[in-house]
Amino acid sequence: MIIHVCFGTRDLERAAPFYDALAAELGIGRSGENERSIYWANPGVGVGFAITLPYDGNPASTGNGTMVTIGAKDRDQVDRLHAAALAHGGSDEGAPGVRANGFYVAYFRDLDGNKLNVAAMS
Repeated sequence: MIIHVCFGTRDLERAAPFYDALAAELGIGRSGENERSIYWANPGVGVGFAITLPYDGNPASTGNGTMVTIGAKDRDQVDRLHAAALAHGGSDEGAPGVRANGFYVAYFRDLDGNKLNVAAMS
């Protein structure tokens, strides 16, 4: 079972507001941070998501075919999360809508090019 997901970033201070906005819409906050990383999670559940400066000192890069999905409570929250991502510098990878699997989904990239989507399963 996955305990948390982590994306590399080139600039922690630049990336933080993007993820703070998504976390706020999901009702979660920062659960920890240090000079290299910031973590967000539901209290008592552990780390759910993190961004970090790569520990090897090389520039952060995106994985080809890598994507993280955020579960939304409903279609309205999908719309709000997509809008928050774009408002905080993210780029659109697919506007909110029903996809072939029947889920209501939106796709976007963060400021470092990492791909995310948000899905309402019903």
